Amino acid sequence: MAARYALIPSHTLSEHVTVHRFGQGLPSRVTMEDPAGDVMTDFRRVEAVTAPPEMPMDAALQKMIHAGVRLLIVVDPEDGVRGVVTARDIMGEKPVKAVSDERISHNALLVQHVMTPRGELSVMDHYDVVTARVGDVVVTLRDAGRQHALVVEYDERRRELLRGLFSLTQIGRQLGVEITSEGPVQSFAQIEKLLNR
Repeated sequence: MAARYALIPSHTLSEHVTVHRFGQGLPSRVTMEDPAGDVMTDFRRVEAVTAPPEMPMDAALQKMIHAGVRLLIVVDPEDGVRGVVTARDIMGEKPVKAVSDERISHNALLVQHVMTPRGELSVMDHYDVVTARVGDVVVTLRDAGRQHALVVEYDERRRELLRGLFSLTQIGRQLGVEITSEGPVQSFAQIEKLLNR
């Protein structure tokens, strides 16, 4: 019987070998005119970082730090989206309000106490993102005063699927400027000025 498999040639490691770092395929530098897809975290390429609503709030913050993200998608056991929780939700005023409203200790706070529920989230359609530019995303997020935006697409049965997300922090890194939903950069013209200096 003939050999079914062949040996693959190998060699010793060269002196100047480096590790390839997976960057989910996003370019390190973009311009405002580049396609919006160049700055979208695509859940077809990278795993979404999620948390259950019952996760302790402090554990969720640790998960963000460990994963290097500032937003977790809150999901039920069947991966149904219940909402999102951001680092700002955890470190801002929401915990203080939840402690007062729920009459519980800070240590007892769960993700569900500080998350933004699904019904309060606005999303972009992936169909629109495909034809949009980076500048369109920046202007949309700044106009809404938001740091993040979720992107959805539809399956063959017209069910919504969470496809990806935009983060102003990530976009700023790729543009080479600091952009926030509020703060020092207040207008599209100022962003353009920063980029053109």
